[in-house]
Amino acid sequence: MRNLAVLLGLVPALALVLSSSPASLPFASARAQTQPPLPQVEAPPRSALLPAQEHVHARYQADIAAVQRFRPTHHFWRHIFTIPDGSIIFGSAEDGRLLATFPTQGNWAQEGVWEDAALEDTLEGVRLQSRLTRRRDQVEALLTPIVGEVVHNPTRGRFLSPHAARYGGFLDQWGLIYERFGVPAEIGLAQAVVESGLNGRARSQADARGFCQFLRRNWNHLDRLAPNVIEVYNQTTQAPYCAAYLSILATMYGSFIPALSEHHAGGVNVGRTVINGERLGGVDTREQYLMGSEFVRDLRNISIRRYRALFRTYGPRSFLYSEMVFGNTVNVQQLSLGAVQTPIFAMRTSRNLPLSELRRKTGLSTSELKRFNPALVKQVPARANVYLPEYVEEFGEDVSFWHRSATPSFAAALNDFVRLEAGVKRWHEASFEATLREFQERFQETGTEEGTVMATTLRYVIGDLRTSRRAAILSEFRTDGRILDLFRRGLQELRAGASDD
Repeated sequence: MRNLAVLLGLVPALALVLSSSPASLPFASARAQTQPPLPQVEAPPRSALLPAQEHVHARYQADIAAVQRFRPTHHFWRHIFTIPDGSIIFGSAEDGRLLATFPTQGNWAQEGVWEDAALEDTLEGVRLQSRLTRRRDQVEALLTPIVGEVVHNPTRGRFLSPHAARYGGFLDQWGLIYERFGVPAEIGLAQAVVESGLNGRARSQADARGFCQFLRRNWNHLDRLAPNVIEVYNQTTQAPYCAAYLSILATMYGSFIPALSEHHAGGVNVGRTVINGERLGGVDTREQYLMGSEFVRDLRNISIRRYRALFRTYGPRSFLYSEMVFGNTVNVQQLSLGAVQTPIFAMRTSRNLPLSELRRKTGLSTSELKRFNPALVKQVPARANVYLPEYVEEFGEDVSFWHRSATPSFAAALNDFVRLEAGVKRWHEASFEATLREFQERFQETGTEEGTVMATTLRYVIGDLRTSRRAAILSEFRTDGRILDLFRRGLQELRAGASDD
């Protein structure tokens, strides 16, 4: 694939926003008389970071194999964020390769860009529909006999490009944060690309906020549980909680695939999907989820009203979400390689830190301070984190755990945790709460920053498992005779349709 920075038009922007060497940052030049250059943070090899990594790596590789088997289209979704807005792209549903790019407004026969020269005559002499939706369907019908099933979607390059230019230099640091919690860096960051375009101040219509788009009420709940202040518009504040949550869900499911989907579609929807896949003969949770989601997609194409009880609000975007994340892992890797990487240091301040004081004492511009701290308006509140390109002792304790090796106690706790028995049904049993509480205490007793984040997030998840109606809803869905009859009717109708084809 062509270089992502070139595709997004990031090369000039990156040259302006990111310095070519650590010593040229404003912070370093302002303090050059008394301070050494910015420290070069050298992380240990990723394979040596945590004992849990071996188990997590095996889980991730099994996920990749399953996605390649069930969702070969996933490669297509990397192009959505690498081509500027204003285009419709077509790709192969069989291997995800890009086939063609057309302008949303314009003459497709003359202005289309074909990746395969053999397809360039496809639209020759064809009178194309004027309405965009119908034109997309028309081109799909023309391509399908030639290349097999196709997929098409509008491009959203502007969703990512300005934030990749501004924050691309932080990807390695954020990646280390994710990996500390047993989440592959490229998966965690690809989810952030899909959710927020790396924009710390992103807000959705549903009032989901920040880097990985937790709902506002969920951030408020976490903030009440945490011993320090969570400023949700700072990506470096969000990343540990996003990572901890994804790690916990991946442990519950034994896979990152349904864990990612739960973040988007909700636990009950994913639970129904897994149960449908279990009825279809899936051998493990990842296979059950992928088979169940295809079953739901196909039933929706027959009749949403008639089969709604089998899937409720699990819709097309829910079906695509995990494969979109996996497809964008390549973009994360290329963005990281294409940007000068900058260290981030976190200080836990014991008092309010005004923006004017930060400017005066660091020599950084307001823009640069807000690049490290997007939540910053007038001040950093007491007990929150301030982020800078080097550590300043007077601003507070250094809580940049990603610059240090994990303590033996945290590494052991995480290693044991990620190896817990997977299974949604098991995790919802009242007796399993004691196991989760034990791990919450173990993480808290490590006395580490990441241990506190993990304990806080586990407390949040335990509360949700205990107080929500998810367990009762899924138990009923599993045993209700009417649901079982509806499942059988749906399966019969799909098989009948397949035999007709």
